[in-house]
Amino acid sequence: MRVSDFDYPLPEELIATHPCQRRDESRLLVLHKKTERIEHRLFRDITNYLCKGDVVVLNDTRVLKARLLGHRETGGKAELLFLRSLDERRFLCLIGTRGHAKRGEVFVFAKGAFKVRVLQKDEFGQFVVEVVEGDVYEAMRRYGLVPLPPYITKKRGTKQTTSLDEQRYQTVFAAENGSAAAPTAGLHFTHSLLKKIGEAGVSVLFVTLHIGYATFRPVKCEYLNEHRMHEEVYRVDEAVWRGIESARRAGGRLFCVGTTTVRTLETVARTGKLSGVTDLFIYPPFEFRVTDCLVTNFHLPRSTLLMLVCAFGGREAVLRAYREAVAQRYRFYSYGDAMLIL
Repeated sequence: MRVSDFDYPLPEELIATHPCQRRDESRLLVLHKKTERIEHRLFRDITNYLCKGDVVVLNDTRVLKARLLGHRETGGKAELLFLRSLDERRFLCLIGTRGHAKRGEVFVFAKGAFKVRVLQKDEFGQFVVEVVEGDVYEAMRRYGLVPLPPYITKKRGTKQTTSLDEQRYQTVFAAENGSAAAPTAGLHFTHSLLKKIGEAGVSVLFVTLHIGYATFRPVKCEYLNEHRMHEEVYRVDEAVWRGIESARRAGGRLFCVGTTTVRTLETVARTGKLSGVTDLFIYPPFEFRVTDCLVTNFHLPRSTLLMLVCAFGGREAVLRAYREAVAQRYRFYSYGDAMLIL
């Protein structure tokens, strides 16, 4: 299949730049796979589609304040996006600056308190850097910005983020530090909604996948089979996996909240490994081994996220639902509305 098969028109005004007032008051488009019937609800109505014995699985990764602003040691503005630690002194990141960041070049961030040296650039455009001075986690804690997607900061006209972003670009159940982007489908859940789901006899379980460049890296090739995903770190507790298997054997359905949760569990279903790294790229046609239902946001055209959703819900049905969402003025992308595919 061609990447262009996953394109769709979207009016710019439908790109959400701020979250709705309450997490669970975002809109929810419900797509029934077998009939392709569409319903329009509020997110809190998701409880109407859950049954006793079902399992809801969410990604509990915590978003780091991973964006640091600074400059080249020789002058010139620069921006760093932390992706993943490799060891105590080296980590993966993206560096934005005028011209190319060169091997051996030093960059200064956190008002001079943190310096890194470029060691190499990999085939995905990620940089391996070593710390020259300071600590990356302390720099992010004190000076880091919420790593909002570029389409939000560009539309806002500033890279500066707010206390509201710190609160709302994070799930209420975030636990494990490590992501450079939010698992956005989880942003719609509140503590009270999760409690209500549990009281209905539905298990609420958590896995961890730390979101890095693989999730939001643009697809630049013409055909899907030419694209490669970069590795992202995941972990599933043994008790969680046993709970999923037990529930499905008893007839319960697995509701995966977000594409990262899908990739995590489908990786485990294929490899049998409860932790490690995954580069699983899901696109049509794909045999889902454990995912029964999917909760997700509305994704960018031509993105690997949209390709996964189309693999699960059917390309034509999903794109038809997207056209309906545009017609009904849904809000799109990270701070936007949600979709449930049954």
